[in-house]
Amino acid sequence: MDDDESVRRGLRRLLKSAGYTAETFSSAEEYLAREIFQGALCLLLDVRMPGLKGPALQEALEERGTCEEIVFITGHGDVPTATRAMKKGAVDFLTKPFDGEELIQAVKRALKRSEERLRNRGERLKARSRVEKLTPREFEVLRFVVMGLLNKQIAAELHTAEKTVKVHRGRVMQKLGVTSVADLVRISQRAGVSPARKRA
Repeated sequence: MDDDESVRRGLRRLLKSAGYTAETFSSAEEYLAREIFQGALCLLLDVRMPGLKGPALQEALEERGTCEEIVFITGHGDVPTATRAMKKGAVDFLTKPFDGEELIQAVKRALKRSEERLRNRGERLKARSRVEKLTPREFEVLRFVVMGLLNKQIAAELHTAEKTVKVHRGRVMQKLGVTSVADLVRISQRAGVSPARKRA
């Protein structure tokens, strides 16, 4: 994304020569107006553009929660801007004129990171959808299991019989598609389930 047409043409040619599909945009607003792309995506982003600047677009995309990974390109690189961009998660910060191979390598790293984010998001959504199938009592039992309590201890916390906890625990394992406590802990972490706290 660059407001200079000649730069956009050059980048498009370079990326296509490396086997990538490339789209160009003259402004941040034009990019934000497009339909959200659901696959792995690297955004080559100029720091200074008319309207919304590169760093501001980076923040807007972070709030939107999409999986673009950003490589900044600029003819006006300065250390504070580069530092802020990298702290906020940019993959690289290249100053014009940059080496074509350097850019391609940055794009490769960005796409790999974007793929990982998409995979992690998919695993989180899958884990959450499974957890949502639990009844309120099964969810309570899950949180105590994740806390590390035994069935007997969970029964005391919930003021119920140990055999009842055993039944609930079995249903939790079945619904979440796991066979061990370690797997149960992993899927709970992916789904953002916090361990229970012992009652006073």
